[in-house]
Amino acid sequence: METSNLVDSLGFPPMEDAAEEVSISKTMAIIACTSMSILYVAILYSPTLILRLPNPSTLNSFMIRRFICAAVSSVISVFLCAFLLIPVGKWGLSSLFGLYGIRADHMWNAVVYPLSLTSLLYTGWFVTMLISPKKSRNEDNVNGDLFWCLKNSIRGFLERMTSLTSNVLAWRNYVVAPLTEEVVFRACMIPLLLCGGFKPYTIIFFSPIFFSLGKSSFVISHLNHFLELYFQQNYTFLKASLIVGLQLGYTVLFGSYASFLFIRTGHLIAPVVAHVFCNIMGLPMLSSQRKGLSVAATVAGFLGFIWLLFPATNPNLYNYRTDNCLCWHGYCTL
Repeated sequence: METSNLVDSLGFPPMEDAAEEVSISKTMAIIACTSMSILYVAILYSPTLILRLPNPSTLNSFMIRRFICAAVSSVISVFLCAFLLIPVGKWGLSSLFGLYGIRADHMWNAVVYPLSLTSLLYTGWFVTMLISPKKSRNEDNVNGDLFWCLKNSIRGFLERMTSLTSNVLAWRNYVVAPLTEEVVFRACMIPLLLCGGFKPYTIIFFSPIFFSLGKSSFVISHLNHFLELYFQQNYTFLKASLIVGLQLGYTVLFGSYASFLFIRTGHLIAPVVAHVFCNIMGLPMLSSQRKGLSVAATVAGFLGFIWLLFPATNPNLYNYRTDNCLCWHGYCTL
């Protein structure tokens, strides 16, 4: 059966009519994405600069205010995206959730496959934990290298998750930041850019630009980190530059990777779980005291990541969601 006939038989509008209904200009898509990026940061500073509210007296109250601001900016972006891509009279939970990649179907695939793929980048860390000095194992009174590694990894993960109940910074790193950033910079911006006529790989490689624009405070914080390393911790200019440059580069690369996951799977949960996992783990291990085996494991994990990147994100595993505007609106979902 031809695609057009299949679409008609499922009750969706013809492809040509759908294209006219949901497409926007490239200029409009860029303006909307730029506005969302700036808005994401501007609202964070609005209580002090615009509303003239006093500065919070504690870290908890400061972060809670930030959480509220991030939620407000995310909601505004969600409605702006819906207003541009879906006629108001046709708004509904199914159409809105589908637009943002909030889907129940194939949820297990969207969690397990991207998470397993991302974990390959940390193979060196897992191996280092496995072959860590026996002294540290004996302190835990645990027999068996593999059991010790598994126990220690699970314990560390549970400690981080438990900290959510009392640590406001854990809420920022593992809940608020991953969720709001993925909603704004992936779920809202990517459908706009796809419907604006941009090619998927153009979006994947250049979408971090919007993230960098919106996260200007992030760049400033890394500049402060550079100054701290250089002046206070007496790092050389080259070493401090390499450390900060590595962190910035990693952030840009992750933005492209998260966009890739969202486009390929059509599930918002895919980049969210990858984001949370990377925040928990930190930067992938690039060096170790036990260099030989750890470096080999790191290289093997990276090669495995490259080898499985496309098979593990094959759209056929995620209900045939593909990388164009019409399919994002459900007009060619099989």
